[in-house]
Amino acid sequence: MLRRGVMAALLSLVLVAVSGILITDTHHLSNSTLYRLTQMLLQNYHKGVRPVQNWTQVTTVYLDLSVHAVLDVDAQNQKLKTSVWYQEIWNDEFLAWNSSMFDGIGEISLPLSAIWAPDIIINEFMDIEKSPDLPYVYVNSSGTIKNNKPIQVVSACSLKTYAFPFDTQNCSLTFNSILHTVADLDLAFLRSTEDIKKDKKTFMNDGEWELLSVPSTYQVMHSDAGDFAQIQFHVVIRRRPLAYVVNLLIPSIFLMVVDLGSFFLPPTCRTRITFKTSILVGYTVFKVNMSNEVPRSAVSTPLIGVFLTICMVFLVVSLSKSILLVKFLHTERSSRQDHPLFCFQRTSRARPVDGAHLTRTSLTVADSPTDVPPCHEHQPQVGFLEEALAQLQSISSCIQALDQAAQQEASWLTILYRFDKLLFQGYLLVLGVYTITLCSLWAVWSSL
Repeated sequence: MLRRGVMAALLSLVLVAVSGILITDTHHLSNSTLYRLTQMLLQNYHKGVRPVQNWTQVTTVYLDLSVHAVLDVDAQNQKLKTSVWYQEIWNDEFLAWNSSMFDGIGEISLPLSAIWAPDIIINEFMDIEKSPDLPYVYVNSSGTIKNNKPIQVVSACSLKTYAFPFDTQNCSLTFNSILHTVADLDLAFLRSTEDIKKDKKTFMNDGEWELLSVPSTYQVMHSDAGDFAQIQFHVVIRRRPLAYVVNLLIPSIFLMVVDLGSFFLPPTCRTRITFKTSILVGYTVFKVNMSNEVPRSAVSTPLIGVFLTICMVFLVVSLSKSILLVKFLHTERSSRQDHPLFCFQRTSRARPVDGAHLTRTSLTVADSPTDVPPCHEHQPQVGFLEEALAQLQSISSCIQALDQAAQQEASWLTILYRFDKLLFQGYLLVLGVYTITLCSLWAVWSSL
């Protein structure tokens, strides 16, 4: 019984102590200056009303932007993904107080969901805004509100890959109000445009892309719904080309030079066909590997791809010419080998007849030498000479035909040699233009 009485007494003391602490905390909270200030500011506040005493007064929102990183450049889908630090500042006349009446408090934090905020968006948004949830904003005694937040912006951008890998991209982020016209809500720069343009302090400068500048402009957009103020921040970036120069440009130039050297092989050499076929396989493999490195765009084709395609066209034309030339020479030489055999066949067919004739003539002369006039002794010899002359004429006509075929072959070879020389000069011109263009693009890229 004694123990139970002691436990009841201790429990009563604990309950009294706890209730005393709660009463003290509630009393301290109600007496807190920050609590009283917050209650005073938000007690009769209506966040659906634009915070001005005079409705004709314009609410000016000051904007600032700093680019933190370029996360992705998607040329195929024409999208740019950047990480930016965005800041909004405006004045709320309903959230001002006299700091001397609240223990000198000059700035407090308030929940953003409890106050009026401007309806400013980025026009180029293509995806859901990804940013940390920052539920509070800073408010000072004069009613100035500061809303700072980091944002990952996936925006539409007209990306041009023609000068790849020496390309420079200019993508804009346009901020404007959805509903409020310039008569209600105006925009302005928090910093000078020159300071915004040269601000690279927070940019992560160790990636593929380098930030050049962030020029900005202010303008009023006129539409049927009214005039809306808007501010554009232009994110100007350029690609670092060193990796692409080593992995793409230099190998492509080497491949073109080797293809150019194939023209020094004789056009009639069949090894040239094998050599050019190997180069064509090299071009194909290089194009397949290059497709994984070069950005694909439906708007423009990279210059390196255009030049490689032109070089492949020259290669295919030269290879087709070499194949036709070898086929032509094979046909001509086969026909030239048939002509001498035809001549000798004609001669062999004529010789047996002449021998039989000569035998019969000799027998006749031997049997009756007195019956044959003396002038007839020369008739077989004259017939043999005539036959020999006919054979010589046949051989001469065959040789003339072969000579004409050789002259025709020589004329065709001259034409093909000239065509081969023309292809070589065109190929050399393309390679020169390709090299000069790359050097010019590199010089322009370096001058930015």
